[in-house]
Amino acid sequence: MFEARKVKLDFPILKRQVNGHNLVYLDSGATSQKPQQVLDAERLYYEQHNANVHRGAHTLGDEATHLYDVSREKVAIFIGAQKNEVIFVRNTTEAINLVAYAWGMDNLKKGDVIVTTLMEHHANLVPWQEVARRTGTKLEIVGITNDGLLDMHDFEKKMKLQPKLVSFVHVSNALGTINPVKEMTKLAHKVGAIVLVDGAQAVPHMKVDVSEIGCDFYAFSGHKMLGPMSIGVLWGKKKILEKMSPFLTGGGMISEVYPTHASWAEVPEKFEAGTPNVAGAVGLMSAMDYLEKMEMENVRKHDKQIVEYALEQLCKVPYLVILGTHDVEVRSGSVSFEYNGVHAHDVATILDSEGVAVRSGHHCTMPLHSAMGISASVRASFNVYTTKEDIDALIAALAKVKNVFGK
Repeated sequence: MFEARKVKLDFPILKRQVNGHNLVYLDSGATSQKPQQVLDAERLYYEQHNANVHRGAHTLGDEATHLYDVSREKVAIFIGAQKNEVIFVRNTTEAINLVAYAWGMDNLKKGDVIVTTLMEHHANLVPWQEVARRTGTKLEIVGITNDGLLDMHDFEKKMKLQPKLVSFVHVSNALGTINPVKEMTKLAHKVGAIVLVDGAQAVPHMKVDVSEIGCDFYAFSGHKMLGPMSIGVLWGKKKILEKMSPFLTGGGMISEVYPTHASWAEVPEKFEAGTPNVAGAVGLMSAMDYLEKMEMENVRKHDKQIVEYALEQLCKVPYLVILGTHDVEVRSGSVSFEYNGVHAHDVATILDSEGVAVRSGHHCTMPLHSAMGISASVRASFNVYTTKEDIDALIAALAKVKNVFGK
């Protein structure tokens, strides 16, 4: 098991001060901070190897292409996939949109059903709303229980509608709920549905094996797992990807081009039009190396310890209401709460004055917040560098909220 205090030393930004206080970064669910190893890997690429891939017959071009290919292979190993099933994208949002338009628009028609859930990030809801609007497909939403878990009875009920596509989050970015994705995938496959899993909040905190889950697509972002921004991954089963039309067209994804028509490269290049973010892929590979040295089982153990400690301490704060389950076995990465009588943005502003960075708002889950009867919440989210002392600093800063607002 690693020590978060020592891990924190690898992150240069965590040495700075904010408003005269040592920075306490509790907004990792929005984006994680980056260790020096990742910063160095990306810088070294630009200093020593920068060139476009799959194009130039020269040394730098060969080196860049090799690094890009090795990065793809690293991702495949990290999530239990095959290399030629890994597509590099900018982020989870782009990955889901790729499936929505390259698979959804060609395979869904009026009268078909798409199923998703109330706890989805907008990135896994709005694309399906658009597909439904354009194709006449019906969109069905699975509800949640009072303690913030997915309503599996409702999920099973929705499967009786014979959906063509089922898309759901692995870990809720707002509630921290870990969904039973393997079971959900089996239920969806029994009725013949294609399954997409949004893994943006899962991959940073636990071991993910797409072959074990059994889904058809899995999407995640590099920047939430210690990697750079603007690099993400869509994994898909090759037999499905090969039948899909490309999402974007142009250079890099073609086989041959004629004045009136063109043919496409093999998967995954078929879905990677234009110049890719090679430096980002190299940085993502470095982030995965960093996490693997800790071992993902230990990353999950640390996550559970921090979430459990945060729940224990936050429960002691008057006027504070925690959203979601208190069971750390089915919770990961974050704790969201409402401070009765004080708007979430005001709470976050006061915390920032004490050097504590949290997220406030609806966290791109407006339907979820509306269903819970609140407009906004405060979210403290964690990563491998989060310590119990960070949680203590959060609790101390919350005392200032009471002093300012009298509650």
